[in-house]
Amino acid sequence: MKFLFKKPANKLESYGKHTKVASPDVPDDMCIVCPSCQKQIFTSDVNDNLNVCTNCGHHFRINARQRLNIICDEGTFVEMDAEMVTEKNLDFPNYKKKLNQAQLESAEHEAVICGVAKIHGQDTAIFVMDPYFMMGTMGSVVGEKITRLFETATEQGLSVIGFTVSGGARMQEGILSLMQMAKTSAAVKKHSDAGLLYITVLTDPTTGGVTASFAMEGDIILSEPKALIGFAGPRVIEQTIRQKLPNGFQRAEFLLDKGFVDLIVNRKDQKEILGKLLSLHRKENA
Repeated sequence: MKFLFKKPANKLESYGKHTKVASPDVPDDMCIVCPSCQKQIFTSDVNDNLNVCTNCGHHFRINARQRLNIICDEGTFVEMDAEMVTEKNLDFPNYKKKLNQAQLESAEHEAVICGVAKIHGQDTAIFVMDPYFMMGTMGSVVGEKITRLFETATEQGLSVIGFTVSGGARMQEGILSLMQMAKTSAAVKKHSDAGLLYITVLTDPTTGGVTASFAMEGDIILSEPKALIGFAGPRVIEQTIRQKLPNGFQRAEFLLDKGFVDLIVNRKDQKEILGKLLSLHRKENA
């Protein structure tokens, strides 16, 4: 009796009514948000643009292998001291665990890759620091590899190009880390005394003991846009001098204005600029 007077359903009555459509399942890694302009951009577009924001030009951090692929002529890079790894030389808690974790995350043995390659057909020695290995901090192996590269370049009469990115000296190695500042600087001096060219490219961030040694010792110092470059952090400086720092302090543009950086170069132009500088130096020597 309950459904005695119920009107039969008419299929046409539902025609045109709004039906809920399931939202598309968008993968989490399809888009990223630029930390500079806050725009959402396709990851594929960023990758195709050498990991530079297509909207504002923000330079994302890249690993050392990506950098080498951008700069070196294809198939010419020959790595040196690839198997050199850090041993637990001081009894710093959990250091070995952190090293193992960094090796897994970066797929590298240490925070710098060194070798020889061609750039626009010109032989050069090159080292590239990796931000994904303990933020490129400088330990005894990093210092040793860079020192050996400069010694090889001096023996073979090669220019050196160095891409720096670092949080500074590695605190887990104490004085052994700080000693690398003097050791690498001595190798740079011998290379310079031989009349050879050293170009540094500072990337975000280049700080601490790396800035206070080989990063700022280049004959020509280039930088990526808006890279953070400095020794101590802004807060430490403000607390020390008891003054407010100007806007943009320790950024590449500020250092260019003050004469610490020679030129700011976008990532897409770096290979061409480096090739021209190497060519000019070769002609000058000839």
